[in-house]
Amino acid sequence: MILDADLAALYGVTTKRLNEQVKRNSERFPGDFLFRLTHAELEAWNRSQIATGSQKHRDPRFAPFAFTEHGAIMAATILNSPRAVEMSIYVVRAFVQLRELLASNKDLAHRLDQLEARIEQKLPTHDEAITNMLAAIRELMTPPAPKRRGIGFVIAAD
Repeated sequence: MILDADLAALYGVTTKRLNEQVKRNSERFPGDFLFRLTHAELEAWNRSQIATGSQKHRDPRFAPFAFTEHGAIMAATILNSPRAVEMSIYVVRAFVQLRELLASNKDLAHRLDQLEARIEQKLPTHDEAITNMLAAIRELMTPPAPKRRGIGFVIAAD
């Protein structure tokens, strides 16, 4: 959540200008994008700030707007300040990159599925080959018993 005065400062406009544009484009701000703080919330907010309290919203007639992340992005689209335009472009580019990333992940997942299917088809022959290789390795690991000469004198019989 971000208050209207803080969002206005972020976008380089006055709070009054931001609130004017929000009112003129109210259809772009449903309840989950923007809401007004109640007087109790405002008092709690002012008390939770530095010991002297916040000076931004002292006028009791006008409670500040609180913007969600979606509302803050939408506010960038209705403002015409250089910073707001920059933020709008940034958000659009981020969504394009996200879409490209998701598309590449789908392609990668499809390729992995194809590879897995091919491996499963070849698996029985590979299992047999691996078993034969392991048996050969075990045979090589156990050296043959050395041929021992018998004890005593042996005469070769013709």
